[in-house]
Amino acid sequence: MKKRKYKVVIAYDGTAYSGWQYQDNAVGIQQIVEEALRYLEGGFVRIFGSSRTDAGVHAKGFVGHFHLTKPIPPKNLVRAMNSRLPDAIRILKASYAKEDFDARLSAKGKEYRYQVYQDEICPPHLAPFWTFCHRPLDLEAMRRGAEFFVGKHDFVSFAANPNRELETTVRNIFSFEVKKSAHRYTFIVRGDGFLYKQVRSMVGFLLSIGKGNERPEAVRELLEAKTPRTARVETAPSRGLFLWKVFY
Repeated sequence: MKKRKYKVVIAYDGTAYSGWQYQDNAVGIQQIVEEALRYLEGGFVRIFGSSRTDAGVHAKGFVGHFHLTKPIPPKNLVRAMNSRLPDAIRILKASYAKEDFDARLSAKGKEYRYQVYQDEICPPHLAPFWTFCHRPLDLEAMRRGAEFFVGKHDFVSFAANPNRELETTVRNIFSFEVKKSAHRYTFIVRGDGFLYKQVRSMVGFLLSIGKGNERPEAVRELLEAKTPRTARVETAPSRGLFLWKVFY
């Protein structure tokens, strides 16, 4: 029977999962979605994701693609998949995809958002999605630091070792904004791609700047040094990070 390719946009609360990627010794989002597809298809279905997300990281606009032999209209597919998925994982939309579409390789860029709640106490209902910071933060200093990230740079100083070979550690950051609303700080970064834990490392260093532990210009100095990341660049916790959108 002829197979049809689908594209889906997925949102998920990653708190209880080991990230997107299927793993032998932990439960990933991919495994849960494939189990729902297996039920609908009556056989194994592999879903290919737009990127990997770390354990505890969330998504609002993750993209995946897969093939089905069952002729399920996209609108019906959304309802059918969501009926089989836990509340923490939702299919937001589905559509037919061209055969040359690839959720990862066809992507032109991604937007990540990192959320920080700064106050004496973090409300419990925000705790799974906002990283708590009790120390005051210098918004303008963090904004100046973020400006140095924009452009094409070698980000080896702001990435962890993925334990796999990389062709290059050069990435192009299109924009990096830091916004504040009351106690909530949102770091919004767009780029053509990101290294392992790069966003969390960049945000972690901007928080060090906001606390007064580092100067904004230190971002430029680390980028120019092009040396592997050290303990000086802290990795912000995973719970504040969202894969917000993938651009095609």
